[in-house]
Formats: sequence, C-alpha cells, structure tokens
Amino acid sequence: METLRTKDPAACVPLLLAGELVAVPTETVYGLCGNGLDAAVVEKIYAVKGRPAVKPLALMVPGTAAMARLWTDVPDAALTLAARFWPGPLTLVHTAAPEVPEIVRAGGKTVGLRCPDQRDVLALLGKLPFPLAGPSANPSGAESPRDAEAVLGYFSGKIAGVLDGGRCALGRESTLLDLSQRPFRILRQGALGEEEIADALVSAMTVVGITGGSGSGKTTALQAVKDRGGLAIDCDAVYHRLLEEDGDMRAELRAAFPAAFPEERFVRKALGEIVFHDAAALRRLNAITHRYVGREVRRALRAWAMAGGTLAGIDAIALIESGISRRCTAVLGITAPAEARVARLMAREGISEAYARSRIAAQPTDAFYRAHCTEILENTGSREAFARTCAVALDRCCPSGGKRK
Repeated sequence: METLRTKDPAACVPLLLAGELVAVPTETVYGLCGNGLDAAVVEKIYAVKGRPAVKPLALMVPGTAAMARLWTDVPDAALTLAARFWPGPLTLVHTAAPEVPEIVRAGGKTVGLRCPDQRDVLALLGKLPFPLAGPSANPSGAESPRDAEAVLGYFSGKIAGVLDGGRCALGRESTLLDLSQRPFRILRQGALGEEEIADALVSAMTVVGITGGSGSGKTTALQAVKDRGGLAIDCDAVYHRLLEEDGDMRAELRAAFPAAFPEERFVRKALGEIVFHDAAALRRLNAITHRYVGREVRRALRAWAMAGGTLAGIDAIALIESGISRRCTAVLGITAPAEARVARLMAREGISEAYARSRIAAQPTDAFYRAHCTEILENTGSREAFARTCAVALDRCCPSGGKRK
C-alpha cells in the first residue's frame, strides 16, 4: 500500500469513509486514526500500532455536541471544562453510550473524548459522520511523532494516508481526566495541569462569601451552606489549624510579634492585646495570615471542585480585605447589635467584656459591610429565626441549590 501524504483534509475523507487508517496532526502529537464507531477499523488500529487490547482508545470529536451521542449523559463539569479548554489538550472520560464499540472501550464502561486544537483536523472531523479513534501514531513503546516524517518512518506503506499539518507545537499528549467517578481523577498527566483544570471547575461553582464582625452570626450562615450539601470553609478554623501545622507561618508571626510567643508557645490573647490596640500591627498580622489562609482556601476549593462539588461557603471576617471575596459569586454581610455580639463572644470564648469590646472595636463597622457586600443579613432575633433568614438568602444566591450533574 502506498501511503498518501497530503495537506488537504478533504483528500483524507474518502480514505476514512472506506475504513482506512490516516495519521493526523494535533496540537500535541500525530494520531493514528480511523472510524471510531467501526469495530473492524478500530481492530486495525490496534494491530498496526501493536497496542495492547487492554488499553482503551479515545475518540476525536469536533465539539461538545458529540458528547450527547457518545456518552450516556453529559455532566455539567464536562461542559464547563470543554468551554474552557476545547479545542485543546484535554481528553474527558465518561460513561460510554451503547454506540461506542466494546473494542474502543477495551471492555470497560467509559470512553474518552478529545477535541484537538488543530485547524485541519477540525475541518476533517466536520466532514465525517463519525468520530475518529486516534491514539498516538507510533508503534507502542516508541516515541510519539511530532511531524509527518516521523509518522512515515513508522508506518509508510502500512496506512492509507498522512495529513501533513507540519510540526506539532506541544509534543506532549493530552491530559486524560475521568469524570465518571468522584472525585474526578487524572488518568494521565499531559499538557494540561491539574490546577488549571480545578480552577476552571471552581470558576463554575457557586461560592458564597460570608463576612461580618466577631459574634455577628457568621457560623449560622455557614451552617446553612453545609445543610445544602456545600463545602463550609471557616477561615478562623483554618488559621488556627495553620498555627499548629504550618511552621513557615508560625515563624513569620514569631518574627513579627515575639511577645505573642513567650518561651516559643503561641498565646492568642497576647497577640490580640497587641493588634487590637495598634492598627499598624493589625495590618502586619493580616498581611501574613491572609496569604497563608488564602492559599488554603484555594486548595480546599480546588479539591471540592475535583470531587464534583458545586457549592461552597467561605466564612471570614477579612473576606473583603484579604481578596478572597473576588472568588465569590455573592458576598453576604452579617450584622448584629453590638451588645449581642459582646455577649456571644464572652459566652463562646470565655473572655472578659473589655477584651470582647476591644476585638469588636478593631474590626470594620457595619457601614463597611454595607458598602462591599452583595446583601446584608441582620441578625436581630433568635438563632432559629436567623437560620431561616440565611436559608432564604441562599435561595437567592443559588436558586438551583448549587447542584450539578
């Protein structure tokens, strides 16, 4: 068999329609392609490549419309990721529709879909009534080819054609992400990093910021998020965990506030006595803690997104000042009468009235929250009544309940 080398995608169409194999370029490497819905053609791909039958194949598609045909259902996460990364080096795996041959799935239940960022291949896919099965165009175990010359060196006379699209830019295979299970799992690390994927999923989440002064009732609002099945992030709890676990943060705090670490032991009240009476000291404290807590919040949101989570709440006094609010879909400001706040702090933390008042005095006023929050919730009644207020507010923030497929 003479292998056709062409730069014209249309010249490859009759070859593929006839059940032949054609190598095509992508932005990563060249793929060895054929009709992905014809078991006999797919068997030829395995034979020519020497690919083990236990390794499934991904299918190249021209866009998201193919998902409904080739999967049993289309997860919202897939649409989010495709909107961000397709065409591009990301293969998404989900439960295969009955139309996908067993040989493509290697006997499993899932199939990967890939939309390559290569103009000629997208044009070719648009002219075909089927997706292309397309592993890298090299014998199994050999180096993946980045140009047509390398493909011909492997398969000249063994395949019908090569679509010569020049040299592939990335030279690294696509990242393979399984969406059929929770948490989502990267099956193969490729050209796209996990943090980029997680951040794209986070951008589609409903993230409710909850802020207000100490003793205002933020915990009740955060519980309302948790009651809906959302992730609840208490930044004060994160801060205290980091004090125990993060040596770098402790070292920075000790250097900035040595009086708060008598005999190397951190004393929270000693730090409070310093910063609640000195605005400059409070700014220094926040500059340190916001950086570390913000990093942990980002980690938690990414992990939740990769677990399929779609709703999160973040409780932080300094939500706005730290910049965390920029990640939020909505920001709820919680206010309460000063005397009620003082009483709650004294009862909850066993501190004196003077210390409770000094903490409140060092925090922003209600006017600050009214100016910077999406909505203000006034906590002036019982805990039960305020819980109902929070639930109604969440209905406005995320009427779908924050739930996705």
